[in-house]
Amino acid sequence: MDADARKKAAAHAALEFVEDGMLVGVGTGSTVNHFITALAERRYRISGAVSSSEASTRLLRAAGIEVLELNDAGDLPLYVDGADEATRHLHLIKGGGGALTREKIVAAASRRFICIIDDTKLVAILGKFPLPVEVIPMARSLVARKLVGLGGQPVYREGFTTDNGNSILDVHNLKINDPVALEAEIGLLAGVVAVGLFARRGADILLVAGAGAVKTLRR
Repeated sequence: MDADARKKAAAHAALEFVEDGMLVGVGTGSTVNHFITALAERRYRISGAVSSSEASTRLLRAAGIEVLELNDAGDLPLYVDGADEATRHLHLIKGGGGALTREKIVAAASRRFICIIDDTKLVAILGKFPLPVEVIPMARSLVARKLVGLGGQPVYREGFTTDNGNSILDVHNLKINDPVALEAEIGLLAGVVAVGLFARRGADILLVAGAGAVKTLRR
């Protein structure tokens, strides 16, 4: 089973958690795109979706799924999203697609967070994938210096602007032994909008697609 087939398998496995009449939070990324395609087959059985990005909103609407604003929807029963890295403790790095702030908001508003990945994303310690940090543009250099002080090597994601109008710093060479503490520390830096660590509010269920099957890891 190739990488794309594994992503598709994880996405289809998440459908088991989608109930009739449910309003579904939907994340962003290549694995989630497969979930949106699969969800389209059930579009008449759900009440709609809340999206974490403009890109996913376009795909959902093209699939005939109504997209609601989170402010109108209130708390959500379910959020389905991917990750760039995940551990067996269900801590995640997200934000490779630049939607980390809205993803974090939708995750916080959801009672259950299902994370869908292929097995190449499952790691023992987070940090091989550069950690995305969304920053207010005027604070980019300031935050970068602070991140260097924490042992990272921040790289400005040139030519990219988030849906919120902000910039992204991708922080390389971090070995994240305590993701909860690091999420809090970076999140408190002046100018930081959101950090792509999902540890304080990690996944509740991790669906990991391998060569032969999809494994389920629970909190």
